Amino acid sequence: MMQRQQSFEKPTRIDGSSYIVEGIDAKEARNTCLVFSTKEQSSGSLANSLKIFKKHNVNLVHIESRSSLRVPGYEFFVECDAKSDGLGKAIEELRELSTYFNVISRDYKDNVSAVPWFPRRIRDLDRFANQILSYGAELDSDHPGFTDQTYRARRKYFADIAYNYKHGQPLPHVDYTAEETETWGIMFRHLTKLYKTHACKEYNHVFPLLVDNCGFREDNIPQLEDVSNFLRDCTGFTLRPVAGLLSSRDFLAGLAFRVFHSTQYIRHPSKPMYTPEPDVCHELMGHVPLFADPDFAQFCQEIGLASLGAPDDYVEKLATIFWFTVEFGLCRQEGELKAYGAGLLSSYGELQYCLSGKPQLKDFDPEVTGITKYPITQFQEVYYVADSFENAKEKTIKFANSIPRPFGVRYNAYTQSIEVLDSKHQISNLMNNINSEFLILQNAVQKLKV
Repeated sequence: MMQRQQSFEKPTRIDGSSYIVEGIDAKEARNTCLVFSTKEQSSGSLANSLKIFKKHNVNLVHIESRSSLRVPGYEFFVECDAKSDGLGKAIEELRELSTYFNVISRDYKDNVSAVPWFPRRIRDLDRFANQILSYGAELDSDHPGFTDQTYRARRKYFADIAYNYKHGQPLPHVDYTAEETETWGIMFRHLTKLYKTHACKEYNHVFPLLVDNCGFREDNIPQLEDVSNFLRDCTGFTLRPVAGLLSSRDFLAGLAFRVFHSTQYIRHPSKPMYTPEPDVCHELMGHVPLFADPDFAQFCQEIGLASLGAPDDYVEKLATIFWFTVEFGLCRQEGELKAYGAGLLSSYGELQYCLSGKPQLKDFDPEVTGITKYPITQFQEVYYVADSFENAKEKTIKFANSIPRPFGVRYNAYTQSIEVLDSKHQISNLMNNINSEFLILQNAVQKLKV
């Protein structure tokens, strides 16, 4: 459910891992947040720092201090009124007095040292899940259901249940109508005829499991809750309802937490084999099966992690990489080309076309793939081919390392949070944890030799 247009989310304070606080309305000027630890660690260090803001006539909206995970001692957070003329000079002076200094701003383009906000805990996805850019309950004039008032009312129903959803709640159950189920059935019957010959082996391995465990059949539209629970057991991926298309930055951020934003509405019954936007057929038949594959799940998460805090142009490249892999990717298996992209596996026409020998094929290369232009309303003119999900993941990680951001990120599966690695102290702790894991591995290997 990704749209390439960029937008920025409203920051929120996060207990335990982030200093970001609630910002003001997106239509107004955004405040700038500073996180710093002073070289002088005394009882008066914060007071001395605040004098700098007074000196340069900078208004402060919020002040906070606590023990630092980055450096020994304390670090401070201040939210500054972005309209203050002396903010730039105050930042320069404060930076000279600090051992750690970071700027977090929603208007970060005006300050190259600033970092755009991104979610740190899985519940922070609530902050932007409803900031859709198009579709939802509103339809374009060329949409098949634009003049169908019954269909439009149904779309509003689906949009409302997505808007009201919050992290931690059961996923909304939907009683699909007979007409909706019939539309699903037409698509289901056509696509399943092609999977054995056109889909990758990982897809064909998982699909029967979805039939057995999640009710994938032509006379039943599976419930997101059942599918999400299945994916969680397989790879830790979960689904989250969404009303329409999200920005690229928001959508990719969800993947960093192994969360896929999924629609629940279905295409218009007048065109059961066509949809101008992702619908539940695209999500369940296209995306879901491969999220149960460990290598593919890791590949998707790496794209999401790479997007966190990245500049706009790199988010755009990552979104394009996602398009040519997760949406429209091909791979080589046992000397044959197979489809693994969701846009192919949920399109009867394009699934046949992509393997027909007519389109242009290129080897997957993130540097090249990320700047390739692509059509949205017609079959792709070029498809990128990966040797394997593992190979694609390695190439993507290498590309991610080239993204200019002043920190590294790591997903903590225990707390479902993003750890920002930007200090020697944090990296040292991470190395100790890795050493402990290596000892466990070493011990297990030794036991196997007995």
